[in-house]
Amino acid sequence: MKAHLSWILPAATWLGVVPIESRLVGIPTVPFQAAGEGQLALGSLKSIIVDTRFDDARDEQGETLIPPTLHEFAEVFAADLKDALDLELQLSNATDAGQGAIFLTLGESTDEYLDAAGAPTSEGYTLSVSADGITLRGASPLGVWWGTRTILQQAILGKAGASLPYGEVHDAPGWATRGMMLDAGRHYYPPEFITEICAYMSFFKQNMLHLHLSDNFNVAGHYSRDFALHLFARFRLWSDAETLAGLNKYRNESYTRAQFEHMQTACAARGVTILPEIEAPGHALAIVQWKPELGLASDLSLLNISHPATIPTMQAIWAEFLPWFHCKTVHIGADEYTAGAAEYNRFVNAMSAFIAAQSGKAMRIWGTFPPKPEYDNVHENVSIQHWAFFEDNPLRDYIQNNYTVLNSDDSYYVVAKWSASYPQSVDFRRTFHGNPAVSGGGLWYPHIFDQKDASNNPPSNSSKVLGSVAPLWNDYGQNASVVSEAYYAWREGIPALGDKQWGGDLAESEFASVLNALRSKIPGQNLERSVTSKSSKILEYDFKAGATNTAEGQTQLDDLSGNGYHASTDCPSSAGGGGGLAISSDCVVKTPLSSKGRNYTLSLDLKVDKLASPTNTTLLSGGDSVLMLTPHITLFASGSYYRLNSTVPLGSWVNLSITGKGRQTFATVKTLGRKRQDRGAELQLRNDDDGKREEFLAILGVLGQFHVWAPVAIEAPLAQIGGEGSGWTGQLGSMTLTSEAL
Repeated sequence: MKAHLSWILPAATWLGVVPIESRLVGIPTVPFQAAGEGQLALGSLKSIIVDTRFDDARDEQGETLIPPTLHEFAEVFAADLKDALDLELQLSNATDAGQGAIFLTLGESTDEYLDAAGAPTSEGYTLSVSADGITLRGASPLGVWWGTRTILQQAILGKAGASLPYGEVHDAPGWATRGMMLDAGRHYYPPEFITEICAYMSFFKQNMLHLHLSDNFNVAGHYSRDFALHLFARFRLWSDAETLAGLNKYRNESYTRAQFEHMQTACAARGVTILPEIEAPGHALAIVQWKPELGLASDLSLLNISHPATIPTMQAIWAEFLPWFHCKTVHIGADEYTAGAAEYNRFVNAMSAFIAAQSGKAMRIWGTFPPKPEYDNVHENVSIQHWAFFEDNPLRDYIQNNYTVLNSDDSYYVVAKWSASYPQSVDFRRTFHGNPAVSGGGLWYPHIFDQKDASNNPPSNSSKVLGSVAPLWNDYGQNASVVSEAYYAWREGIPALGDKQWGGDLAESEFASVLNALRSKIPGQNLERSVTSKSSKILEYDFKAGATNTAEGQTQLDDLSGNGYHASTDCPSSAGGGGGLAISSDCVVKTPLSSKGRNYTLSLDLKVDKLASPTNTTLLSGGDSVLMLTPHITLFASGSYYRLNSTVPLGSWVNLSITGKGRQTFATVKTLGRKRQDRGAELQLRNDDDGKREEFLAILGVLGQFHVWAPVAIEAPLAQIGGEGSGWTGQLGSMTLTSEAL
């Protein structure tokens, strides 16, 4: 029996949209056989029961070498039910389902779950829903995990609210590799972002995050040798090994072994494998900056493979890091090498043999030099990641020559912030609007490399197609974007691609409403940095109003918004009264919030009297950004400074507001006057002018030839004002945050 219902329907149905009664709308869609008209309310359930016989079972067939047990997946599922649905179910073990429970168990074999090529897959599952409860049977614990994503999605989308219809789902993915690639070589992403993006991907049943861990700006023909040796290039793994001393000079922008371990473990806990890539012999300027003698004279970003130390150097790098990587396949890049196929092929085959001997792992490269009769070609055990037809034809060059191929065709490429060639977010509509003559009904699937010419595509049941991974590149470096902009570039793309990578058939008419209903409930992440609020006013502090209580030297400052986000401080009231709090490096104001993502207005009434360091003053800090005076108004985010022309005048009361509006971020400074009221000494602030609004912009340098200015979406910092290192003294009158971009 085929795993996905659409594959056992007539071809005309498979190429179009499966009739609604045979599927449940979700992302991905799932085949469904109804059993009556009833619905099971998840709120009526009491427990999650793990089949004792399989409690410690693991999936050994997937890509990860650290597969969670069935019980470990169940623990994350229980936490997700609480997170997404506020449903708390007791987790226990037993040999049968009982009543009022979600029973997690395994089948006897994987043979009943087949992928698009007709091969058994351990990622399949069967979900049975009745008045008695839910039974979720997987081909492996990983199959069970994907079934829990179906439960969560259908409960969120349930017409009766957190309910599932009676019936059965029998489901499995069409392709084994489903995911995204992130260029962390030219933009550092903190471990927390990596684990959150894994949670987002996992919710839509993607199972691979390909991390590109070393890269550089384009060098060829643009810079002198001396300039190139100091051009932006990064290697993102940090090791204290003496053999690699000097390879990485940027520890605070790198992953230590402990951090990489945490990232892999946290992602594996949600069914996602991190596949690491260390790029060579092209895009290897970070290595050449370490050992200049290894660079090719005509282009220092390319390794000179004929140098006797080149291959041993790369083998030394991989020998250090292979034990870090808990995956069955690793990636050596081998992209856009222009110095000759023979030496390139020798390099690739030498690295493949070395990696296999050292670790038993398989190896992957980007498609670069297709096999030709006159060469000693790349060996067939090396898998190929196709990315562009001007490099290769994946069907004729590779699949027909017995290579396995991963589809990363550049029709789904993203280049962060600006590109002369590629979009800045996934062109996900291509998944719905391919060429009907090529993809059938207009829907794209991973075996479709060419959306214009069907003769370039293998059949959907080709065993040589591994799946699909869509890349995001950071060609213009760290300051081109902040971390969260990678998420927004992928926000619609991950679910749209995830549906088709699995083998679903979601239609464009269904996509937006389903995603909007699901997105705010996705557990294990808060990539949008949303803040719960009863109204558009998220928080409001009037620091002139005083405190409600004081304990152990801390004063509680009431949140007047009604949301209960009360702040605390050890800062005194300013002398003379009416001015709010006296701020200095010796005291601090702390809120219970860290950041607010897109669409907000943060407003501060303050008077800055003195700067300890005019070029390095912190007004307000948060988890994703810092509001500074350098001396111009500055937002520091993702390791970069985004500066305006405006500053804050010393000794004057001003209103400083930061506005995040979609992809843009603005600041406005208004001077404030003071007038004495008839009722005594209380001071009231009033507007004297409308201020001037300026936009924070990213400035991108393009090949050393020209600049591009682009919007940047920076989160509002909310956590702390004052304290050690803040560097300013003055007064703070009020602080408000709304969800309106005023």
